[in-house]
Parts: sequence; C-alpha cells; structure tokens
Amino acid sequence: MRRSLPDWLAFIERQHPRPIALGLERVTEVLRRMKIRLQCPVITVGGTNGKGSTCAMLESILRAGGYRTGLYTSPHLVHYNERVRVAGVELDDLALCEAFAAVEQARGGIALTYFEFGTLAAFWIFSKQGIEAAILEVGLGGRLDAVNVLDPDCAILTSVGIDHVDYLGPDRESIGREKAGIFRAGRPAVIAEPDPPQSVMRAAGEKLLLGKEFGFTRQENQWTYWGPRGQRAGLAHPALRGSIQLRNAAAALCALDAIELAIAMQDVRRGLAEVTLPARFQVLPGRPQVILDVAHNVEAAQTLADNLLSSGYSSESIAVCGMLRDKDIAGVLHALAPRITRWHFASLPGPRGASAEELARNIDGAVEKFESPTQAFVAAKGRAEEGDKIVVFGSFLTVGEVMAWLQKNKTSKR
Repeated sequence: MRRSLPDWLAFIERQHPRPIALGLERVTEVLRRMKIRLQCPVITVGGTNGKGSTCAMLESILRAGGYRTGLYTSPHLVHYNERVRVAGVELDDLALCEAFAAVEQARGGIALTYFEFGTLAAFWIFSKQGIEAAILEVGLGGRLDAVNVLDPDCAILTSVGIDHVDYLGPDRESIGREKAGIFRAGRPAVIAEPDPPQSVMRAAGEKLLLGKEFGFTRQENQWTYWGPRGQRAGLAHPALRGSIQLRNAAAALCALDAIELAIAMQDVRRGLAEVTLPARFQVLPGRPQVILDVAHNVEAAQTLADNLLSSGYSSESIAVCGMLRDKDIAGVLHALAPRITRWHFASLPGPRGASAEELARNIDGAVEKFESPTQAFVAAKGRAEEGDKIVVFGSFLTVGEVMAWLQKNKTSKR
C-alpha cells in the first residue's frame, strides 16, 4: 500500500461510521495482534484543561535529563505530524505511513476510529524507537479512551471541568468518574484539580493530591515545588505563559517524583525554561499583538480572560472566534466578554461547526461575521492599530487555520 500521508489520513477517516466511538474492545484486540510492548515508564495525562501543557513540560524536563522520550498528543493544529514526537522531533510522513500500514495489516475486519488508528500507530512507533519514557495525552475522557489501553506507571489528572457532556455526562461527578478511569490500583495518581469530585476520590490508585502530597509556592520571580521526594527551590517560571502553568508544572514534577526518575535540578530548570507549546496563550512577536489560545470550554475561557487582564492595556481587543456547536458557546463567550471590545465571528465547516450567525446571537456589541477564521483574522489585522490586541480562540480548528495562514504569509514575504 503506497499511500501518501494525506491518502492515509483520508483512508483512516473512513474506516468507522462514527468519528467518535468510545470503548476499548477494538483497540485492545488490534494491540494484541500487533504485539506492542513498551519497555519504559508510561505517564498518561488526562483532564479537561492543562493536558497539553503538562505533557509538554514532562517531555522538556525528561529530555533535558537525557531521556529519549515518546510523546503522543492530540489534536493537531496544522499538521498531523505534530501528534507523534520521538526525542522532541515530530515524526516524518514516511514513518507515519509505515505505522499506519502496520495497523492496517493487523486490524483485519475491525473498524477503528480515526483516533484509535492513530493511537495504535503511535504506540507501534514508540515500540520500535527504543524510547525511555512515554508521555500519553488522553484524547477524550479517559476510561474508554484509546490511550487507556496501556497501563500507565503514573496517571495525572490536571482538572475536571464541564466539557464533552454528550460523551462524559452533564456534571463534574460523572465527568470526573470518566477521567479517573486512567488511574490504576496500586499505582500513583497525581491529582492537580484543586477541588476533585468524590468520583475521583473514590477511584483506584495511590492518590497524590495538590496541596497535600505536593504543591508549589509562588514567589515574585521564581517558585518552589514540594512533593514526595522533597522540594526544589529557586525555580524560574515555566516558559509557557499564564498563572495556571505553575500548577501544571507541579503536577509534572510530582509524577516524576512518583515514578522515581532521576532528574537533576539543573535539568528541571532547563526543561521548564525551554518548554514550548503552540496556542496556549501564545503571544506572537510584532504589533499589533496577536494571541493564540485554543480555549474552547468555560474553564479555559476564564483562564484566558484572566491572562488577558494581566497582559497589559490595549485600547481595542479584537476576538477572532470560531467554535463547534456542541460546546457551551454562551458560557465561553460570556466568560471573555469583559476583555473583548470587538468580535469577529467565523463559521467552522462540517456538521459540528457553528456558524458565525449562531455565535453572534450570544453577544451584544460590535460584531462582524465571516465565512472562515482566515477571513475573520485578515479583517482584524486590517482594522487593528499598533497598540491593539487580536485574540484568536474557540477551537483547535480556528487557531490551526490562522496559524497556517500566518506560516504561509510569512513564507510568501521572504
């Protein structure tokens, strides 16, 4: 099968009648057929928000400490290759195609979803690459997510908020129960959620709670982590922006403590200083200021609003926003409304994509509607003065399309 990566992605998208079909039976059977074994510590990270940042910090710290890492994360912003990294490097098209072919050969007549197909491909790659630590980000929920087919040596729960209610349930108790499904009896479970639901507290695992077994102290220009193996003082703030990142960093360090991976103090400092992750309150260089953030639920929107408040004054803040219809659109927009002076709403494609008209119904004030995130962003760029802000948020699709436009625009000017 000599398919290109775009051909493979189109192919695997057609192999299951539903884009999301939670359950472990299919992926467990194909994993067994592929004889995949990871001979290294596995850290699985779940939560409503903060998963990507925590995974990025784990990868950066471990790499600074000399470990060969495998990172699997989702969704991607611009290119599928972003989802699978070995030793900090995105997999190239050829390696991904080879992995997809291995999954296809093993699955027989089993219908796999897009995410299940990609998860098995990532695990196959890690099994061939001699990695020394695997970092796996849960895609949706936890208990029935394809990533959960592997038993983690340590699980991290970053937060529990209201999102994906059609799949996880309508309240924090039901959502927490699903997310805590990544915990394993007798193995450490790092809980960075400050107010965990009782369903999380009743789940399996040796729980390490924020504020009890681990935590952090914020100072003016540095911070101190404390946890199961003592404290690490005089740490510089992570390179990722936003006050919530100290909580994510503490969770990452607690997980490393729990599985007793040797990391020197200078490697922790270097890892936190060098960590990068696109579109998490990412402030682009230049004027007007452009901020990219994939916030798409109320909890993330509130964090984005707090970060905007502390980011300095601007006479106008223009929101470029496109969202999926199954999100709490009103809740997200109302959380950010105090920080926004003008709205550029964009329609998103597909059956889940909300139209600009649907978004605009939730806001009173200066509103413009566009057919795509690119059109909304270009119009914002044309309107914004040097001292203004443009905030792009609402969905990975929205931010990814704007990022692709920015990359193309930069290339075209060279």
